[in-house]
Amino acid sequence: MLPRPVKARVTVLLAAVLAIFLWGATPFATKLAVAELDPLLVGALRTLLAAPLAVALLLVLRLKLPLSTPGRVFLLLSALGGFVVFPLLFSLGQQRTSVAHAALVLALLPIFTGLIAAVFVRRAPSRRWWLGSAVALAGAALLLDTRFGLLQPADSLFGSSLAGDLLVLASCLAASTGYVAGAKAAAEAGTWSVTFWGLVIAGVCLVPLLPWLVDPAELSRSTGMTWGAVGYLALGSSILGFAAWYWALAQGNIARTGQLQFAQPVVGVVLAAVFLDELLSGQLLLAAATILAGVAVVQSAKPPQVAG
Repeated sequence: MLPRPVKARVTVLLAAVLAIFLWGATPFATKLAVAELDPLLVGALRTLLAAPLAVALLLVLRLKLPLSTPGRVFLLLSALGGFVVFPLLFSLGQQRTSVAHAALVLALLPIFTGLIAAVFVRRAPSRRWWLGSAVALAGAALLLDTRFGLLQPADSLFGSSLAGDLLVLASCLAASTGYVAGAKAAAEAGTWSVTFWGLVIAGVCLVPLLPWLVDPAELSRSTGMTWGAVGYLALGSSILGFAAWYWALAQGNIARTGQLQFAQPVVGVVLAAVFLDELLSGQLLLAAATILAGVAVVQSAKPPQVAG
């Protein structure tokens, strides 16, 4: 039987690994969902189906809204960026590009988050941060090479396109804005409160879109696998992933646990290769190595903090 301290560290590690797997599998689940459903509906349902559980957690944990006007404004920005614009754009992009491409573009999130944080605090990042960003963006440029084709057919399950990659890139900008605004709001209300209130607020914003997104004929043709993928995005990625990750960060060494995020795009690429038979070309692998190397340098540079 493991000693209690060792058992505790293993539990923290398992929770963090679970979160990374749940998030890393998000492009794969999204690809399955948008194969039969409108991508905007998939993006909306990802938040709408998670919102009721978020309400229950708010009541059980007695989590309150930020009291100050700036805190509530940042909460609104966080909700719109992370739980409205991001899932809508990401689903649109994932329909038009490969799982491997989407997973690697998502790896750029720390760069956009650091850049937006620097704008918030009006302090330029370090030279190391800029160096890492330049390397990662060079990898992204290789990934987004126009030879992959701008007008990939929208119904292509396995293909990639520049249009799809750019939509995923735009979703990253929205998510990063939401993360930075959420960090500001969390300084007043706490991370759990910002996350679950953000889901509820985003759900309220998305409800009016449903009459324009729901197609009864499309729903009747959808398979159990499609709805399983949608449920995974709502409960696994939007709820369980955040819960496991934040708990692991609170219990363990933040710096050590945070490094596990480098495995997130790897999960997506492996799932794409194993289950969707996506081709891992030399260019894609080189782009992946370059992006991850650059992000590693960025993470070690400690970009400006926005909390407080």
